[in-house]
Amino acid sequence: MSFDSEIEALAHDHVFLGKRHDENARRTLWVVALTAVMMVGEIAAGLAFNSMALLADGFHMATHAGALGIAAIAYAYAKRHAHGRRYSFGTGKVGDLAGFASALVLGIVALGIAFESAMRLVDPRPVAFTEATIIAVIGLGVNIVSALLLGHGHDHGHGHDHHHGGDDHHGHTHERDNNLRSAYLHVVADALTSVLAIAALLGGRYLGWVWLDPLMGIVGSVVIAVWAVSLLRDTGAVLLDATDAAIEAEIRELVEGPGDAKITDLHVWRVGPGAHSAIISVVGVTREVICARVKPVHEIEHLTVEIR
Repeated sequence: MSFDSEIEALAHDHVFLGKRHDENARRTLWVVALTAVMMVGEIAAGLAFNSMALLADGFHMATHAGALGIAAIAYAYAKRHAHGRRYSFGTGKVGDLAGFASALVLGIVALGIAFESAMRLVDPRPVAFTEATIIAVIGLGVNIVSALLLGHGHDHGHGHDHHHGGDDHHGHTHERDNNLRSAYLHVVADALTSVLAIAALLGGRYLGWVWLDPLMGIVGSVVIAVWAVSLLRDTGAVLLDATDAAIEAEIRELVEGPGDAKITDLHVWRVGPGAHSAIISVVGVTREVICARVKPVHEIEHLTVEIR
């Protein structure tokens, strides 16, 4: 074998897209279309029937349509540039960047709904309960269909279960696609506001509780804000290359367990759904031994070993 052939055999790409990347992209595009159509209907109905809960749901869906569009663009961009040399570790984290942006949108939406609902508590307005309820039920149906489309691929990744170091949770979320997760949370948040809107409209119609309409808007905004914070925390950790403590502990046990090696430096970070990179500096054994010991950690897609 020639030198050039040996180099070509050793070369590898840096494509760390999720296993369901294309499937999730198609699902997201369908949901974008459904959300955009329902968005127009709910905003128009909310203005016509003077329902804060319905109007909040419509504007909430409008921002979700934009966020879902970002998710769809992220899938396309990541796929298009997956083999490019511009990104050192590929485009696997583009989805996390989109998820972070979506989380910011969720937070802003929550604040907007809470503010407008509080204003409606202070200054109540008449609501066309019957008409608004019909639109809200249709919106909920769209949300359920969208959630089913996205939920099929949402967070079903499962890692291995070695139970090293007592980490029995290790591997459960390593294959999570945060771009799909962000889209899923937007749809579920829409469903929540639809349910709250329906409850508020029914309470106003049959019990005369006009105040329930803006109150449900406030309740929904609090729940949405909690989801936004959770998504910000998880995607932010990926973007900042936070160490996966469970994988790090497993690598240390596998490498140092036999007692003939000592890790002097170790870095583990996520480069895409289900894919992590690791840099290991070690003394006492050869590179081949380290590679063999780390092989059971299937989340590691890109390994660099330094022998000191």
